[in-house]
Amino acid sequence: MKAVLCKELTGYENLSLEDIDSPSLGDDEVLIGVKIAALNFFDTLITKGKYQFKPDLPFSPSGEIAGIVRKVGRNVTGFDVNDRVMAYIGWGGLQEQIAVGAEKLTKIPSGVGDDVGAGLIITYGTAMHGLVDRAKVRRGDTVVVLGASGGAGLAAVEVAHALGARVIAVASDDEKLQLTKEHGADLTVNSKQQDLKTTLKSLTEGQGVDVVYDCVGGELAEPCLRAVKWNGRYLVVGFASGDIPAVPFNLIMLKGIHVQGVFFGRYLEEQPSDYQRDVGQLLKWVEEGAIRPHVEAVYPLTETKTALGILAQRKAKGKIVIQVS
Repeated sequence: MKAVLCKELTGYENLSLEDIDSPSLGDDEVLIGVKIAALNFFDTLITKGKYQFKPDLPFSPSGEIAGIVRKVGRNVTGFDVNDRVMAYIGWGGLQEQIAVGAEKLTKIPSGVGDDVGAGLIITYGTAMHGLVDRAKVRRGDTVVVLGASGGAGLAAVEVAHALGARVIAVASDDEKLQLTKEHGADLTVNSKQQDLKTTLKSLTEGQGVDVVYDCVGGELAEPCLRAVKWNGRYLVVGFASGDIPAVPFNLIMLKGIHVQGVFFGRYLEEQPSDYQRDVGQLLKWVEEGAIRPHVEAVYPLTETKTALGILAQRKAKGKIVIQVS
């Protein structure tokens, strides 16, 4: 079978497309014929050994897939051959077949496309974990989303909107900000043209914001932290800027700010029933039209490096996925 492999930790530019053996199937596993593998910014990091997870070499990137059940392990119940399924797998998605533990699978409803199913799990699952489980966002809260036009940010915009929050989207140009408006942002801030602290304070009549959802880090972190209200919540989601910020701890103390880490992979391991609840809610929202995941582009397996380059340069608006088979 065909697979895109990382054989050395020198970045996505050195991935190779190769023929490898089909995986063996364990008794508690399901063999999936992968149709769509979704990409995320962390795929550009994991190929450099700079992500929290460091799989053994060689490995295939992509942590979320949609496909068709081809075989079922002898201990598996609830899944049959030809079922359409989606799964979070951590890595290994850019190959034509993969054996996955049955507990990681979710059936895809008939009204949801494979591209949406594959791209829903990590970004939207992270948004659910951050906004619902960690920040406990309530209707009427003001939620700021940094990097709001990327896959992770746009998911957070939609989830926050679905929860009834007032959403302020922050991105680096007006075209990106227009996309966030189409997906539920109430207000927008151009981070290249406007001072974040001053603008966010102004948009909240000097009160400050309830929640910051930060996928970016870097130089945007401190001004956003300064714009958080008393007893507000700051969600540390990722560092797309490439820089992990160092912030003044006195700000956190003086404002009683709750700084909360949002790590989806660990959440799935520690709270699997909550994860399944979140996925069920997300699929329900998709079917109802409450969220509309934006798939910007679908690339063939042979153009994986091109697709990852778009993510690495932070040019993606919404989700980029790979047509595997």
